[in-house]
Amino acid sequence: MTRPTPRESITLMTGYHSPQIDVDVRLNTNESPEPPPGGFAEAVAEQVLAIDWNRYPDRSATKLRARIGANYGLPGEQVFVANGSNEVLQTLLLTFAGPGRTSAVFEPTYALHSHLSRVTGTTLVEGERANDFSIDLAEVERVMIEHRPDVLFLCSPNNPTGIVDAPDTIRAVLDMVRATGGLLCVDEAYGQFSDFSAVDLLGDDTPLVVSRTYSKTWAMAAVRLGYLLAPDWIVTELEKVVLPYHLDAMTQVAGTVALDHQDAMTARVARLVEERGRLMARLADLPLDVWPSGANFILIRPTCRDGNAVWQGLVDRSVLVRNCATWPRLDGCLRITIGTPEEDDRLLDALTEVLT
Repeated sequence: MTRPTPRESITLMTGYHSPQIDVDVRLNTNESPEPPPGGFAEAVAEQVLAIDWNRYPDRSATKLRARIGANYGLPGEQVFVANGSNEVLQTLLLTFAGPGRTSAVFEPTYALHSHLSRVTGTTLVEGERANDFSIDLAEVERVMIEHRPDVLFLCSPNNPTGIVDAPDTIRAVLDMVRATGGLLCVDEAYGQFSDFSAVDLLGDDTPLVVSRTYSKTWAMAAVRLGYLLAPDWIVTELEKVVLPYHLDAMTQVAGTVALDHQDAMTARVARLVEERGRLMARLADLPLDVWPSGANFILIRPTCRDGNAVWQGLVDRSVLVRNCATWPRLDGCLRITIGTPEEDDRLLDALTEVLT
């Protein structure tokens, strides 16, 4: 029997994976080191008991979208929700990009923007960031003039470098995108760790969308819930593309209940920012290049040993961080998720042993 074959572009892909290894300290996937606050799980369980299991969930996720929108002073019609920000981004590309259209990213940046572009048959254009990994506006202008991308991605804070784009930079990129009839997507998966959000730039005639996730600051990676804020006419187009009843009832319940714990989320973010500062100060005393971060992770590069050897040395000591060596321009780099103080101390002890 002749086996069916996938599209040629799919055959050439390696997929998007993050190694899962059994270790004591996992600091490789930017999860929250703390669970949701007390009472959250109980409130979710109580509402789950009231679900009509024989009925489809609310196709429009009306209550959840309204609650998310209210957090930003927006109506629910300007909120699109899906199974993690990954599905949000995939739906965006299926709607506004795809075969015969182009997307643009600026490396190094979040690998899934490129991966999803390829999966959706979108032609991908890769620009370069500046030497300090900030956005180079001259490079953006070059990409816009030469390729006129239909969708341009910015990630702020940027994964895996932690760099936060300045408000003037995002405004300048938005002006370029507007001039060419494209769409700007600002991925703010780590947005709550930053002082500025592109949400402030949203407008009915502005070709801008902002994506966020519950996985990081809301400590809900297990739920797989993401959302996008945009003009309502963009949300209307996205809803034509996403599968019917794609967001199950339990996810909608969990996402809504979480919003009753806004203060706990804000306090958790503040603790992580404080711990990030402590960890960065300790890392500065080691033979490492350390990049400034506005997220819940820190990018480092060992200066005295090969990065792959350092990564393996940490694994041997039951500490797992993300090896970024295969990402563009990140040879030898490791990304460290901010953990609990106890986890970070384990990391520091292990890293000190490996580097000395």
